[in-house]
Parts: sequence; structure tokens; C-alpha cells
Amino acid sequence: MPEVDLDFPRAWVEFTNPADADEVLRCDLTWLTSSYTCIFGQGCAGIYADSPDVGCCTLGAHFADADDEQRVAGYVAQLTEAHWQHRPSGTVRTSDWVETDEDGERKTRAVTIDGQRACVFHNRADFEQGAGCALHLLALSQGRNPVETKPDVCWQLPIKRSFRTVERQDGTSYLEVTITEYDRRSWGPGGHDLDWYCSGNTEAHVGVEPVYVSHEAELVALVGRAAYDELLAHCDAHLRSRSLLALHPADSWRVTPG
Repeated sequence: MPEVDLDFPRAWVEFTNPADADEVLRCDLTWLTSSYTCIFGQGCAGIYADSPDVGCCTLGAHFADADDEQRVAGYVAQLTEAHWQHRPSGTVRTSDWVETDEDGERKTRAVTIDGQRACVFHNRADFEQGAGCALHLLALSQGRNPVETKPDVCWQLPIKRSFRTVERQDGTSYLEVTITEYDRRSWGPGGHDLDWYCSGNTEAHVGVEPVYVSHEAELVALVGRAAYDELLAHCDAHLRSRSLLALHPADSWRVTPG
């Protein structure tokens, strides 16, 4: 089934962060209560048709900042051949896994193996441990959540966090933190050229749990535990009472007419 239209009615909730009176959370209840789930290895077609087996890992991952890169570097140093299919022999150098793009931004290297381009950490299907991210595999082998080991952009996708300073008429201001769906437009102009994308595709809206439950670790990392606990209550209430207008259209196959 094709992806749903990108513009549709959404339900939102706004509340002050219990841990920060100067921060207001603006959260997309339609997305957070949807049944989206990652289907990598279970029907994911990949964002580019010529690399169907590497999901959204085709381009490599841009680092959010120097701290993000430094954190990941600590886990790269722990990768062995048991985690990383194409690990360089000997000591791994930064240049083995980091490159600079045409805009001067640092990111994980993208390499072409057997005709498919992907992040240097992407293990192919013929790997003993199966296809997927070496850093993700490391986390699971150590009993960690992959939020700890992977670049920020990797574990956040397809949740989008953005910031805006809102000026009130009385001269005061607050920081607005928006949590919503990272749809194909969020990739920038190139997003329109993706051959397939998951967040608005019915094939990926098959989760047993809604996003706000299945992505608890990611949401806690993005907004903090206190804000997540309040968001949880809003999502629970919305899920009990939501109308079809607030339903993500990619979930519509779940609704029985009548």
C-alpha cells in the first residue's frame, strides 16, 4: 500500500515540563499513539531501491555534536569482529569510521559492499549474527539499550525533536520542545527522493504497542523522566478517547467500519 498523504489532522498536547518551569512540551498525540514500529528485516524496503537490505542506514549518520561523536567513539573501541562484520584489522582509527560530508559536517562513513551502500557499521545479511547495526548488536550483547551506543540521529529516528523560543506578549518567554513524527520531509529536500519510507507507510504500522510505550527509552532520553511520565498519562487518556480525526491514517487499516 502506498504511503499516506503527509498532511492530515493531528491531535496535540502542551504541558510545562515538571522538571523545568521554563520549558513547554508540545507533543503529537496522533504520532505517539500510533502503531508504528521499525520493520527492518521484516518487510522494510530500504529508503533507496538499489540498497533494499540496509534500511535507512544507506547514507551514514551525522553526529549531533562533538559530544555525540565522542560518546559513540567509546563504544566503537569496544567493537570486536563478533559485533562488526567489516571491522578493520588491528587498532581502529577515527578515519576508519568517520568522514566529513560536502558541507563539512562529520558523520559515520558510508561504504559500498556487494553493490549496496551503507553506514560502515552496517552488518550484511551473510554475517553470522545477521544484518543490522554493529553498535546496536554491541548494546544488546552488553545488556544496554541501543540509545546508549548509537549516534543520536539513529536512535531518535523516526521521532523528531525540535526547539523554538516563544515570546509572550508580557515580555516573558519559554522554550518550546516539540515531539512529533520524523516524516520524509524532515530529511530535507532529499526526502522527496527517497524510494520508500516507513513512518507514513501502513506496512510499518503493525506494532503491538503504541509508539509512546515501545519508544519509552528514546522519549525519556529526549524529554527527561518527569516529562515522559506526564506524557504517558496524556497518551493513555488520548488512546482511550481519541476520535478517528486524531487517528494516524497509516493506522486506518486497523479500524473496522460500523
